[in-house]
Amino acid sequence: MPKEKQEKLPRELMMTAWVLVICALPTILDSTMVNIAINKLQTDLSSSLNMVQWAITGYVLAMAVAVSFSGWLMDHLNGKKVLTVAVVIFGAFSLFSGLAWNIESFIAFRVLQGLSGGVITMLSMSLLMQIAPKKLLGQLIAIVSTPMILGPILGPVIGGFLVQYGNWRWIFFVNVPIVIISTVLNITLLRNFIPANKESKMDWWGTINLAAAITAILYGIMQGSENITHFFNTKMLIFTGLGLLLLIVYVIYDFLRQHQTVMPLRYFSHRNFTAGNIGVLLTGVAVNGVMLLLPLYFQNIRHFTVAEAGLILVPQGIGMLIARPYVGRLIDRIGSQLVVLISLAISLLGTLPLIFVHTDTNLILLGLVLFVRGLGVGGITMPMMTDVFYGFKPTEISGVSVANRMIQYTGQSLGSAIMSAIVTNSLMTYMKTHAGTSTFANLQLIGQLKGYQMGFLVSTILLIVIAIPALFLTSRKDKEKV
Repeated sequence: MPKEKQEKLPRELMMTAWVLVICALPTILDSTMVNIAINKLQTDLSSSLNMVQWAITGYVLAMAVAVSFSGWLMDHLNGKKVLTVAVVIFGAFSLFSGLAWNIESFIAFRVLQGLSGGVITMLSMSLLMQIAPKKLLGQLIAIVSTPMILGPILGPVIGGFLVQYGNWRWIFFVNVPIVIISTVLNITLLRNFIPANKESKMDWWGTINLAAAITAILYGIMQGSENITHFFNTKMLIFTGLGLLLLIVYVIYDFLRQHQTVMPLRYFSHRNFTAGNIGVLLTGVAVNGVMLLLPLYFQNIRHFTVAEAGLILVPQGIGMLIARPYVGRLIDRIGSQLVVLISLAISLLGTLPLIFVHTDTNLILLGLVLFVRGLGVGGITMPMMTDVFYGFKPTEISGVSVANRMIQYTGQSLGSAIMSAIVTNSLMTYMKTHAGTSTFANLQLIGQLKGYQMGFLVSTILLIVIAIPALFLTSRKDKEKV
């Protein structure tokens, strides 16, 4: 049987895809650059890890909220103009974030930056979906998701050198020239996108409800982590309970509105949508959480500079970059199921050893482990994000994109919050139970190390669990039927 020839992407489609990539690049770079600068942020803004992580979690949560009204904007306005305005606003609040004078102002500016970033990432995917042939979907998503790969490679390195030889403020100032270039490319090269559905209405109540639920749960987790004797303390139970109650309220609300909401629960009747989004949620915790811990491990346990820590993380990004183009082609040929299962197996090989890292673990071995981890991680999210769109009508694509992005960002914010909680609780518990047995510095070092090891263990367990929803993704037989 002759080998099927891979169809080439049309030039106009390629150009559109790459313009959208440049627009989305700063939103991803910001996340990875902030991770590398956490220690400096704690020192300069006189804050704790739990407080600083809210600048990360708040940014991602704001992106989740933003995708809901992004769908409405895309339905009612010219997508090209909406994207251009969002890029300019992102640049403005990048500048303000760099000028922040305390942790409160920094978090506030990051949240506003996240709102515009959510619009950018939502539109960069959804606008392409409007013009992309289904048979080329995998290749196109591989291109548009390039910032997700370049971020882990460029972000730690650029951020590390900016913080090391300048200060943390430059990781936000550097966005400004990229935003200017993006704006010019949008205006000159990007085609106009007509409104998708002018009859649609913005579900403000549903959006606020979901955002409040997620925020309450995350805040509850933080309150639990800061109590070394009782994780399930009063504040923890009140806020997590409130979050869960709000989720129940949303289910009732969606039923009463007959699924005419920001995230219609009827979408979950589609097997691929449900499986893909459960996987995306868990991946956000397993992958994004470790992205937070790795720079801290190299700086706090191994005592590397910020720039050195950024360089050590490069092998992981290279592994992701190598895997990505092959993943796009494999999705189109054999479906998402097998691609995700293989990627999970490789990711486990690159994550399991991290549970046993210590103060003197061989750096060459760590580099190899991170490279393998990158190869695996690079093939997990994209197939699941592709799969959630199968079986839906063109008029439903916008709604599916909104739901998928909200779930993805929720997983990422949970990842940062949970890993921060694990490290904080482990550190405080170890220092209390071993008080007086060693110097303060040594107790702090071992307490943090145990927290990182526990975080890596949680990530490993979640990677195994993700295999369950992966079994329900599109298989090779499903692809042959299309």
